Amino acid sequence: MLRRRVAKAHATSPLQLHRKAPRLRAIARSEAAPVSDNPHIFNATQENFEADVLEASFQTPVLVDFWAPWCGPCKALMPMLDKVVREANGSVKLAKVNTDEEMAIAGSFGIRSLPTVVLIKDGRPVDGFMGAQPESVVRALLAKHVVAKAPEPEPELPDEADVDLEAVIDALRAQVKAEPKKPELQAELADALLRAGALGEAMSLLDKLPGDAQSSDAAKRALARLSFVQAIDGAPGESELQAAIARDGANLLARYHLGVRFLLGGDAAAGMDQFLVILRTDRKFNDDLGRRALVDAFKVLDDSELVGEYRRKMTSLLF
Repeated sequence: MLRRRVAKAHATSPLQLHRKAPRLRAIARSEAAPVSDNPHIFNATQENFEADVLEASFQTPVLVDFWAPWCGPCKALMPMLDKVVREANGSVKLAKVNTDEEMAIAGSFGIRSLPTVVLIKDGRPVDGFMGAQPESVVRALLAKHVVAKAPEPEPELPDEADVDLEAVIDALRAQVKAEPKKPELQAELADALLRAGALGEAMSLLDKLPGDAQSSDAAKRALARLSFVQAIDGAPGESELQAAIARDGANLLARYHLGVRFLLGGDAAAGMDQFLVILRTDRKFNDDLGRRALVDAFKVLDDSELVGEYRRKMTSLLF
């Protein structure tokens, strides 16, 4: 639930909205949010909201600013949000929703006061505030959820289908030895070791990662893969799980284990199909396990087209 930091001086209530003079509304309708030259700041509409906000939030958190042209506090807040997002250098995006024109989006979020700002991450709202808050509040909110972009890109491995895993591990060992102060290389090595079945060594490497390094893409990928490997430790085999599901299609734990076995076995689409069934059947099952499993699957997969397809499927179930 959004924290309601609302002060009378800073927010406009629904009752106040109806008291606005018709002439003022007519003038305001002709106004729009300025078009930004920054690629991380944009106007959101029904046409682009799913792709540019919900789906995009799996890669980069999106701050959604619900505003209206006649709302004075909105106009006071907007330049500050622009400034904060510009200074974030791509670690967060800003989507501006004109609630006069995009009432369906505002309605889906239950917006009742302007301005309202919502932070979307992994396809769902995770935080936000109401009213024209000071810059310190906005920065504190982002600090809890947004990881600053690293100045250097992380090293990329070749496509998994073409990889000589033993050669990759040897190369990464050499890189780690040559650059021991680069924890992202240790995370890459841990991920490769997990793919090779060397669970103990991979866990040892991940345990030694400093706290800030665990939020890197490489560490998130390795930790997501580790969670899948651990999930099926001691779980029934594939044929047993399929038989259990045939007897009881609502056996969601069996579906999860089968999905993980498919995913780690190389059939990612079949695995994610099982996670979608869990999400569709019972959103609350095992603390939203269906959604969490899909998000972790997106982290370990290199096929951007397949990930995009299943993100859209997941998003359609969430909203």
